[in-house]
Amino acid sequence: MGEFELIERFFKRPVRKAALGVGDDCALLHCAPGMQMAISTDLLVQGRHFFPDVDPFALGHKALAVNLSDLAACGARPLAFTLALALPQAREEWLEPFSRGLLVLADDHGCELIGGDTTLGPLNICVTVFGEVPTGQALLRSGAKPGDDIYVSGTLGDAYLALKSLLGELALPDALLAKTRQRLERPTPRVALGLALRGVASAAADISDGLLGDLGHILEQSGVGASLDTSVAIHLLAAYADISGASGLFDPSQSTALALQCVLSGGDDYELVFTAPAAQRAAVATAALQGGVAVTRLGQIDSAPGLRLVDGHGHAVANQFASFDHFANG
Repeated sequence: MGEFELIERFFKRPVRKAALGVGDDCALLHCAPGMQMAISTDLLVQGRHFFPDVDPFALGHKALAVNLSDLAACGARPLAFTLALALPQAREEWLEPFSRGLLVLADDHGCELIGGDTTLGPLNICVTVFGEVPTGQALLRSGAKPGDDIYVSGTLGDAYLALKSLLGELALPDALLAKTRQRLERPTPRVALGLALRGVASAAADISDGLLGDLGHILEQSGVGASLDTSVAIHLLAAYADISGASGLFDPSQSTALALQCVLSGGDDYELVFTAPAAQRAAVATAALQGGVAVTRLGQIDSAPGLRLVDGHGHAVANQFASFDHFANG
C-alpha cells in the first residue's frame, strides 16, 4: 500500500468547517471575527508513551485525546487537527482500527482532520490540534491569585496504577488492571468542562505529567504558592477501595503511600487542574454539571511561594513526590 493510497483509504474525509482540507500542500482554516486560534502539538512515541501491543483503536483515540485535553485546559472549542504518522509498515489490520479510534473521537468533538504527513519509520504519532476561543477569554496558567480554591476534575492516579502493573512493579488482579488500563489508554478530554469554565476559572492546566508537576506550572507562572489536602487527594484514586482496607490488596501503610504516589505523581490522567476565587464556588459547581464531570476542591492558592502538603488537620505532610519529566526520567 502506497502513501497516497493509505491517506485516501483511511484518513481523507470531506471538510465541513475548514476552507480546504486534505489533498493540497496546505489546509485552510477560517478564523471567526472576535476569536483567537488555540494550537497545540503532542508527539507519541512507541516505547515511551505506549506499549507495542496497545490496541490500535485505543491508540488512535489517545493520540487525539491528549491534544483535545490541551484545548480543554485553554477553554478552546476544537476545530481541526493534522496528523503526522511514521509507520514501520502500512498494514491494513492496524491502520483500520487506529484511524477509526482517531476519527470516532474527532467526530464526537466536531474536530476534522485537515492534513498531515506519513512516512516509513519507527512508530511515531504527532497530532497538531486547532481550536478557537473568544479573544481575551482563554484560560491560562498565569491567573491564579492568593485565596483561590484549587480543583481537579474526575479522578486521578488510576492510569499510573495500571502503568506500574504493566511495568511489573506491582501485581493487580486482571479485572482491576483492565479497569485502570482503560484510564491509561482511553483518556477522556474534558472539553465541555473547559468551555464551561471560561469566565469562572482564574487559571487552568491539564494533568498529563502528574498533579504536582502540572499544578506547579500554574504556581510558577502565576507567582504564587499552594497548600493541598492529602486527606482529600487520596480519595481521588478511583481504585483506592480496591487497594486499601481489610479486603484490599495492600496493608494500610502501603495503600496510603501508593495512592498518594499515584494521585500526586502519576501522569496520563488528562483531567483538568484549575483555580477559581472562593466567590465562584456556585459557578464552578454549575460548570461541572455542564461539563458532565465531578470536580473536587482539594486546596488553596497561597501568597507564599512553594507547594505544601497538609493532612486533614492542617498539619504538614512530607512531600516526597515528583512528577514525570521526559528527560529527567529518561
